[in-house]
Amino acid sequence: MTRVPELAIASLSSEQKRVRDDIAGPRGGQASGPFGVWLRVPEIADAANRLGNSLRLNGRIERHLFELMVLVVARQWSAHYAFHVHEEHAREAGLDASVIDAIRGRRRPDFARADERLIYDTVSELIETKALSEARYQEAVAALGLDRVIELVAAVGFYTMVAITLNAFEVPARGDKRLP
Repeated sequence: MTRVPELAIASLSSEQKRVRDDIAGPRGGQASGPFGVWLRVPEIADAANRLGNSLRLNGRIERHLFELMVLVVARQWSAHYAFHVHEEHAREAGLDASVIDAIRGRRRPDFARADERLIYDTVSELIETKALSEARYQEAVAALGLDRVIELVAAVGFYTMVAITLNAFEVPARGDKRLP
């Protein structure tokens, strides 16, 4: 059970309603997960929504690679809600089930694709060491280009904020699914 109950739509201020509608639009009418928490402070919810949409909807990183990045971050933090939501998105984007299963089980996947290996290694190194080695940085820039590396690092930061919010406020996964 979450520490922060979802706000009833009828109880929202006009600013909260506006922000909720902006959040729910591209999310199938839902403003749940971290947005259900942030909506209590509409300025935070609005800013997070704009950043999240710029990365998720308007970003230059291929969808399957983006979802791979989210799964690595969500698993690192054991953010059940984010992992299970993005597991569905990753499957829809074509990420192989064996890769998803390995990440869920905290195992390094056997990658058939070099671009997926690069994303996994870059995100993992960034999370584990709090930096990127010169070799990893150069490899990522050579493969992705500087703009997409900037975008990737920003997305790791954004989804880390998502995961921390979900964990701090004990937001359960849909159907209360839990990671092992």
